[in-house]
Amino acid sequence: MPAFSSRPRRFRQPVLLIVGCGDVGLRVARQLAGRWRVLALTSSADRAPALRAAGAVPLPGNLDTPATLGRLAGLADAVLHLAPPARDGDTDERTRHLLQALARQGRVKRLVYGSTTGVYGDAGGARFDETRPVNPASDRARRRVDAEARVRWYGQAFGVATTVLRIPGIYAGDRPGGHPRERLARATPVLVAEDDVYTNHIHADDLARACIAALHRGLPQRIVHASDHTALKMGEYFDLAADLCGLPRPPRITREEAGRTMSAMQLSFWSESRRLDNRRLVKELRVALRYPTVREGLVA
Repeated sequence: MPAFSSRPRRFRQPVLLIVGCGDVGLRVARQLAGRWRVLALTSSADRAPALRAAGAVPLPGNLDTPATLGRLAGLADAVLHLAPPARDGDTDERTRHLLQALARQGRVKRLVYGSTTGVYGDAGGARFDETRPVNPASDRARRRVDAEARVRWYGQAFGVATTVLRIPGIYAGDRPGGHPRERLARATPVLVAEDDVYTNHIHADDLARACIAALHRGLPQRIVHASDHTALKMGEYFDLAADLCGLPRPPRITREEAGRTMSAMQLSFWSESRRLDNRRLVKELRVALRYPTVREGLVA
């Protein structure tokens, strides 16, 4: 239990603020029910019923409108920041607005930020740990690099233990769009083996558990790969999913063919290949993965 458990008994339940409480945030809220008081920032009143059902208290506010964030200061002992940047620019103004609001009072002692492994760019299939320098190849990834830098600066400047979780592809059978069966049913092609790229994965439930572990055990100003043990190329992943689902394996095309038929967004995912070392997740955060590879997770 974090250090703030030394308060008088009636105040011992720690308070967590989740920012960007989508699918993973809801899983975190459900897992913490009864142990933490969970607040969830939301810009949509329509989200309130789902948040309450997960055990979170809805808190109106919009990261794009700093004037709505004034009440965040002093509310929580810990913050889980899962909100993505806006779709434009190469800086993350949403994270800037959040940190400015939190800095007005010093109650926050821990902050966990959900980033992306896209900050590395293409690694040519190499396996590496969190000490590898970032090399973002898109504005989307550059916004994440900016957010990470802001989070770590905030931690150093205000004495907050910050953990950056670099997250790969999230999947789960009960997550919207989180299982490859729909793509397989459409017979969406993948790259031929010689052009294929390594991808990395984490089941949504294991990611929620990693977030909670970071709230309790994350080392100050630390970066952690929130990835499972899978080491498959993208085509191998979809072949495995097809076999497990009893569906035809996807057709294969060359990278040249893909350049003529696929969107720029799809091509960006097909241009980066890497394998993540997740020893910090296992040894430092002590996360025992419920779904250590996608084989277990896809049939869950």
